Amino acid sequence: MIGRKFSDPVIQKDKMLWPFKIVAGINDKPMISLNYKGQEKHLLAEEVSSMVLTKMREIAEAYLETPVENAVVTVPAYFNDSQRKATIDAGAIAGLNVMRIINEPTAAAIAYGLDKRTDCVEERNIFIFDLGGGTFDVSLLTIKDKVFQVKATAGNTHLGGEDFDNRMVNYFVQEFKRKNKVDISGNARALRRLRSACERAKRILSYAVTTNIEVDALFQGIDFCSSITRAKFEEINMELFEECMETVDRCLSDANMDKSSVHDVVLVGGSSRIPKVQELLQGFFDGKVLCKSINPDEAVAYGAAVQAALLSKGIVNVPNLVLLDITPLSLGVSVQGDLMSVVIPRNTTIPVRRTKTYVTTEDNQSAVMIEVYEGERTRASDNNLLGFFTLSGIPPAPRGHPLYETFDIDENGILSVSAEEESTGNKNEITITNEKERLSTKEIKRMIQEAEYYKAEDKKFLRKAKAMNDLDYYVYKIKNALKKKDISSKLCSKEKENVSSAIARATDLLEDNNQQDDIVVFEDNRKELESIIERM
Repeated sequence: MIGRKFSDPVIQKDKMLWPFKIVAGINDKPMISLNYKGQEKHLLAEEVSSMVLTKMREIAEAYLETPVENAVVTVPAYFNDSQRKATIDAGAIAGLNVMRIINEPTAAAIAYGLDKRTDCVEERNIFIFDLGGGTFDVSLLTIKDKVFQVKATAGNTHLGGEDFDNRMVNYFVQEFKRKNKVDISGNARALRRLRSACERAKRILSYAVTTNIEVDALFQGIDFCSSITRAKFEEINMELFEECMETVDRCLSDANMDKSSVHDVVLVGGSSRIPKVQELLQGFFDGKVLCKSINPDEAVAYGAAVQAALLSKGIVNVPNLVLLDITPLSLGVSVQGDLMSVVIPRNTTIPVRRTKTYVTTEDNQSAVMIEVYEGERTRASDNNLLGFFTLSGIPPAPRGHPLYETFDIDENGILSVSAEEESTGNKNEITITNEKERLSTKEIKRMIQEAEYYKAEDKKFLRKAKAMNDLDYYVYKIKNALKKKDISSKLCSKEKENVSSAIARATDLLEDNNQQDDIVVFEDNRKELESIIERM
């Protein structure tokens, strides 16, 4: 969902399979609708992503025993500009300073390159095949003298393990319908349970040739039991596996490299464990042994940690390496006739700065609208519009008056565009923030405050739960103490009455179904019972 529009056909197709409700938000942004404390709440993908980042940050802080403020965040190589910016927004909501956005296959290549300790002067071509849960990326890198240069990248931001699960779900929905004459495709709970069973089966089929799917009372009390072979799993997903191989071929073509020149093929991502995927990949590279020496689940994080160390000061034992990444999509402007004029072609090494000369299309034209696009289509409007601005104050002149447009991509793959009319020095520029796509500073601030509010609310809940548990413990302890004759005989009737009323008050408080009382009420009652025990 991140960085996409609600009207995107991909979102419209996916929402039929997701077990949660999706609604259209401001500027056509997709939002997750959920029930929170009896109220309908809408969450952006950036907010959900920030929750994951917050949790990771807490894990890191617990391990390192120090606050974590900076982070290197990895994204699929084929993420477009708006998806990268949305990821930076998610980091900001989580309270992190995102030092760098790094492509996942590039991070994996760093992990592999360092694992192999490539100090040799010989050039090695490394092909990274990264097939994860939701995205697929391939990258071709050349490693020489500790310089990691990305030659080409290709991929699909919507292809991975989840799509294999969906194919299995659809297969079993049809089987359930055939066996029981009942259609479960409209029941979110049944689909969710079936998907969980399919995901388990998919994992088992990576090392077994057959497995069973068993879901008790899947729908209308009907138990579902079926089996699936590895061959059947491969058959229903073969179209997707072949799509992966087409992407591999495209990446090599873009790099102008023959597959025989590739030294190592490295597997990354959980879905790269699927035997058929490995078989097809090995066949594509004419029987070359695939590299499985690095952990496919950890490689990307390892590479990102190395990149973070390179960007930080005062860290010892940092490997001395240079990373040259590329831009995954062509960037340019719309010119007369809705044509896409490419300024920076895809697979150009970044950071990069390019200037191109354009001309006015009318006599005495005083202003020109500059529309910035990314994509590979010939027609500009078929590509993704990143943003637009106007250059005004052009002096009266016949058509064909020159204008200079400069594209600048930073190390995060994020773009700034400027246009200048030389004779007057008039200039206008834009860092493609694309406000319709991106969250405003105000929205980010609100989400940070909300995140802090829920964090404080969670702490409050934990404190209240502890106070209630403590109170319950003291009620139990006093009741047991009163059963003992040696303690009970020491108390006069007035003291027994006070103790009984204190226990009654505490019990009523604990048994109150609403439990709207303030934490202090529970803590005060606990202190009262605590003092009674001390006197006993």
